[in-house]
Amino acid sequence: MPKRTKITLPKGTKVPDHIIIIPDGNRRWARARGLPDYKGHQEGAAVLAKILETSRDLGIHTATFWGLSTENWRERSKKEASMLMEIMTSGIDKHLSDAKKQGVRVIHLGRKDRLPSFLLKRIEKVEKETKNNSDYIFNIALDYGGQDEIIRAVQKLIVDGVKPEDVNEKLMDKYMDTAGQPYPYPDLIIRTSGEQRTSGILLWQSHYAETYWEPDHFPSFTPEKLRDAILDYSRRRRRFGGNDAIEHLDFRPEVTANLELAWWRLRNIPEGTRFRDYAIEHLKEQYGLSKKLATEAAKLMAKALIQGRESNWEKAKRPMKDFYKLIKDELKLAFEPSLAASLEVKLWKGMGDKESVEAAGEVEKTAKELYAEVYRISLFQAAKAAHLMVMAQVERNLAERGRGEHHWDRAEDYLEKFYSALKERVA
Repeated sequence: MPKRTKITLPKGTKVPDHIIIIPDGNRRWARARGLPDYKGHQEGAAVLAKILETSRDLGIHTATFWGLSTENWRERSKKEASMLMEIMTSGIDKHLSDAKKQGVRVIHLGRKDRLPSFLLKRIEKVEKETKNNSDYIFNIALDYGGQDEIIRAVQKLIVDGVKPEDVNEKLMDKYMDTAGQPYPYPDLIIRTSGEQRTSGILLWQSHYAETYWEPDHFPSFTPEKLRDAILDYSRRRRRFGGNDAIEHLDFRPEVTANLELAWWRLRNIPEGTRFRDYAIEHLKEQYGLSKKLATEAAKLMAKALIQGRESNWEKAKRPMKDFYKLIKDELKLAFEPSLAASLEVKLWKGMGDKESVEAAGEVEKTAKELYAEVYRISLFQAAKAAHLMVMAQVERNLAERGRGEHHWDRAEDYLEKFYSALKERVA
């Protein structure tokens, strides 16, 4: 059996304490491959084991897996429901040994009155044998519904004779299925198969949870895809209704665009003060740098651009890494300078002589990753800005090939729209 490759994260990544996985698409995955439905469920169970291992490798304390909802499992055919229960039972048996070794506490979320006795016995066994574990928590939601959980909590409040005036958030927490857990409130909900709804999972607890929509079906959800989801989460600026304005990013889109276009038009001249003069003013405006820091940053950018012009892409990464380290230290954002540098150089290299947005599809993906990384926004939030920047770069390429001065005007227009879109995200 090949040795498992351990997934790692860049230094400084903010890892969620609690993730929820809604594993959609097992049946669709199987049918797309001409397989019976149960094959999809079996493959999904195998994938779950790998994802749980990876989540612990990455430092995630609590993982909640929605196995069966109150709304849909009883609507399935008797044969499929029975098969699902058997797969769940087998999965619990296999997970118990690992849970004991790795300090995982297994907790069932949902109703217990309607589950088959053989599955309920397995659940009770694993809960009992792992109740003293505290390193990690694995919540398995079976016959679970968010509204149903709240109803059951209210019913218990009534039975306990709690007075209406005594009901508050802290008291309600004690009556939910996650009562007593160190991280009952999920940070991130991941749903596979391209579905974009939470369906009420941990409805009470997830009011501030981030969401991540994975287009592939769950059997195709790999540890690497989990890593991507965590990186996307880490980039997000979680406001919680508060003010998180970054003082330095107070640039004026029209001014920044004009300054950037000025040094774009000079990129083919030898290294010199004229280029740096434009770059310095641009960097002062875009990042809110002092004259001293902007001068230092411009020198580093000039070195990288010269290397890039000579196709020394690996050499170009070195000054760009120093450039982004300077920006990071000043703006106090948690991005990784080496990753930002690699993405920036990849963007330069990828644009090459591209003369249409269609030809720059992969480049747009790189741009999206770059702006998400540097400005700490999600890939979804970075998409509009990335598209506008690629359009600006295409117009630049056309202008540099003598296709007409009007392409410079279009490039500046797209640059201004790019900076406006960016500022809407970081202001």
